[in-house]
Amino acid sequence: MFPVIDPQNGIPIFEQVCRQVKFAIADKAYLPGELLPSVREMAQKMAVNPNTVARSYGELQREGIIESVRGTGMQIATDATQLCQKERKRLIQERIASVLQEAKASQISRDDVNRFIEREMNRLWKNPQ
Repeated sequence: MFPVIDPQNGIPIFEQVCRQVKFAIADKAYLPGELLPSVREMAQKMAVNPNTVARSYGELQREGIIESVRGTGMQIATDATQLCQKERKRLIQERIASVLQEAKASQISRDDVNRFIEREMNRLWKNPQ
């Protein structure tokens, strides 16, 4: 379910774990009330240190995405799907803003950027022009 963590991409590993769990929740791979794998299981699935997963789970708990169930583990919070979908949109908007800033700094025209975006959207969504 989770892609491999990339230690070379510049994003801290604990944050990559958080993002992947959030994306899985946003995609409804985990539903509210469902238990997450234990720290040890998740660490094995993602090939990371269990302490990293524990730190990620702590962060997700602070954000209200997951909650501790005494004696059972960590479960997906009631409104986690909506929170994660909102977070996913925010991250995508952030990445788009970064790309547009780079295009502007590279003196690429708005028309060229619009053409790039339209071409890519058509390719991804298979819309004929």
